[in-house]
Amino acid sequence: MTDIASWDWDIGEKSISVAPWKDQFRWVEELYVSPDGERVAAIVNIDEGEFGVCVNGEAWESHFDKIWYLRFSPDGRLTALVSDGGEWTVAVDGEAWENRFGYVWNTLFSTDGRHIAVAAQQDMQYAMALDGAMWEKRFANMTDFALSRDGLHAAAAVQVSETGEADLVKFQAGCYSAALDGKVWDTAFVNVWHPVISPDGTRLAAEVRQTLYDYTIAVDGTPWGQTFASVWEPIFHPNGAVIAPVRIDGSWTLAADGTPIWEQRFVQAWHQMISPDGTRLAAVVSPRYGLWTLALDGIPWTTTVNEMVTEAVFSPDGQHLAAAAKHDGRWSMLVDDRRWEQAFDRIWAPVFSPDGKVLVARVKAGGRDRLAVNGRLRPEAYENLWPPVFSPSGDRVMLRGIQDGTYHRRILPLDQLLA
Repeated sequence: MTDIASWDWDIGEKSISVAPWKDQFRWVEELYVSPDGERVAAIVNIDEGEFGVCVNGEAWESHFDKIWYLRFSPDGRLTALVSDGGEWTVAVDGEAWENRFGYVWNTLFSTDGRHIAVAAQQDMQYAMALDGAMWEKRFANMTDFALSRDGLHAAAAVQVSETGEADLVKFQAGCYSAALDGKVWDTAFVNVWHPVISPDGTRLAAEVRQTLYDYTIAVDGTPWGQTFASVWEPIFHPNGAVIAPVRIDGSWTLAADGTPIWEQRFVQAWHQMISPDGTRLAAVVSPRYGLWTLALDGIPWTTTVNEMVTEAVFSPDGQHLAAAAKHDGRWSMLVDDRRWEQAFDRIWAPVFSPDGKVLVARVKAGGRDRLAVNGRLRPEAYENLWPPVFSPSGDRVMLRGIQDGTYHRRILPLDQLLA
């Protein structure tokens, strides 16, 4: 995990003016902020066919033909996908990987940020590239990428045999499988989606279609003994079980290792998640057509919305559950089976304090970014605001936002946030 305790948590403010960047460069693209809030960066155009990255007002010495997908890693390094002489690679804090590829996309980071992976194409063959090294095994097609928590293992859904556009017999026999670290499962399927690596990096699960009408979950290449009308993306439980939403007789529930574990059935169930201590299981569900909510341990909340529930998270202590929710065209927050009274133009992922007692979220209200704390809208308005971060002890919070062309990093005591 990222060591946020080592960040500067002194009460106070740091500011960086970003407005002058527009005069310094031909154009400035979207701004990104480092996890610790110390750096703000953007892709900039220097000249025709010449791009760079500006960080805290200083441009990288390295320039490239094209740059896209600027992202900070969890450990604070700044990464970008760059084209150098028509070949693509990854640049980290301005230093490009030694290996070059025909194309790269979909940057993934380990939990601590030390390892970086991308999907890569070389000579019209596809493979994952981990820390600059591409799998030796290449594939005709590759989708749905994954990186283990420790960043030592990468996976993808891959095409293992070629078929013509009209070769339905060969397609139905199975042309797709999954690969972990370039090693392909022995079994091929009609389709494979959303491979997921176990927390220890040793196992791989994925959605698979065995026939045109039969779906299930495969783990390390072995499908569950039961098939279903449909399935969604699996997850690994800390106890080793694989849990996935499955469709049975026209309705949805959750199954573990192929066996349904929730008695309740739903119009839809997906995005399942496990509490940090591993004792509780939740999912986004539709208890009735057109209504959405969360179900906790198989029991749906009574509070529903009529458009969408997303970005669901448990509090760090596992005692609270919240999600962004859209109802009648307006966004709010569902928290422990209640909906905030105030609604907004948009709301982003909930952020809990370490003890779960404070819930904050970035919201859009009146065309400006604002911060909502336990359902109450704070007065400060921003041109852009990034997710707040609580200190490890929970007594302070970091706010990162743009106001009047200046980036501000503010550390507030908790009582001031709640005032």
